Amino acid sequence: MNMQEPFKDIDLAGDGPLYRRLKAAIATVIARGDLESGAALPPERDLAELLGVSRVTVRRAIAELTSEGVLTRRHGAGTFVALPIDRIEQPLKRLTSFTEDMMARGLKPRSRWLERGLFPASPEEADTFGIAPGTEVARLSRIRFGSNRPMALEHTSLPGDIMDAPEAVGPSLYAALAERGIRPERANERITACVLNDEQADLLGVPSGSPALTILRTGFDAAGRVIEMTRSYYRSDIYDLVAELTFSNDE
Repeated sequence: MNMQEPFKDIDLAGDGPLYRRLKAAIATVIARGDLESGAALPPERDLAELLGVSRVTVRRAIAELTSEGVLTRRHGAGTFVALPIDRIEQPLKRLTSFTEDMMARGLKPRSRWLERGLFPASPEEADTFGIAPGTEVARLSRIRFGSNRPMALEHTSLPGDIMDAPEAVGPSLYAALAERGIRPERANERITACVLNDEQADLLGVPSGSPALTILRTGFDAAGRVIEMTRSYYRSDIYDLVAELTFSNDE
């Protein structure tokens, strides 16, 4: 179906600001099933020409529908009808990879790389890994998807002697480490609340300023050496982090 077809009969007559009338009309098109979940909207320019309104009007209507979760933006791809959100519970009692988490839930894991390479260590990286500032470290940054829905942004650093070819890392970092005989044995995770800036929100297809969960993971090998530092930003409209606690016998 032509992506403009559902919008040809839109009636913008009525009272109130034009962008609100357009917003209501788009919501109606979606509600009656003319556009299914995941369907793409026409580009703003095409929609403005089709309806005889300004791009500013279209942009404002779409922005409000995006902020309400009716639509979602995908960086470099366009605007789409939001998929129904099934919340994901992430247990905190064992060390797992994103790939394992997604496959365990029947979702197809996928990544889009933002950066892979070797760089001089930042002060934070040098302090974490116990190396001299400027020593080479591997950095891997990517968007993590579950069945084509952006779930998280992930920024990982590793000592350069552990990962000297970051461009060769595939879908699973831990699988790549295992091929080198390296295995994280334990990790510390610090979880904090944050809001996404414009760039982060655009990459995750949510409005700027959306709440998120930041998880800073520090991974250790069997000898106690720090071999991984990962800072991830998880969409809080999708993720619930669940901890299982036991009561102490102390009175």
